[in-house]
Amino acid sequence: MSSLVRNLLRPLPDASSAEQFEALLERPGLRVERIVSQGQASPPGFRYEQPQDEWVLVLAGSAVLRFEEPARTVALAVGDSLLLPAGLRHRVESTDAAIPTVWLAIHVDR
Repeated sequence: MSSLVRNLLRPLPDASSAEQFEALLERPGLRVERIVSQGQASPPGFRYEQPQDEWVLVLAGSAVLRFEEPARTVALAVGDSLLLPAGLRHRVESTDAAIPTVWLAIHVDR
């Protein structure tokens, strides 16, 4: 049974040069992934607008997201979660550059 146990915080891939995505579970209509960021942000002018709902939880580090409508920014710290409904235009404004930001993301088809 111990071979089935997994720690989402150890070991972490090196995300200093690029965000790292790892699928943890995939089923029809569902994807669970670990995202590791370190200082990354969405490219200038880029916005996510996903066809599925996404729920995110920050397990380590911090991030700032920017939303278009209504226009606002949201700072996320360890333990913070957020539901991003399908079609919500948003971007990652920043992630912690000093330490990895570890996200648990759950994507659910509508």
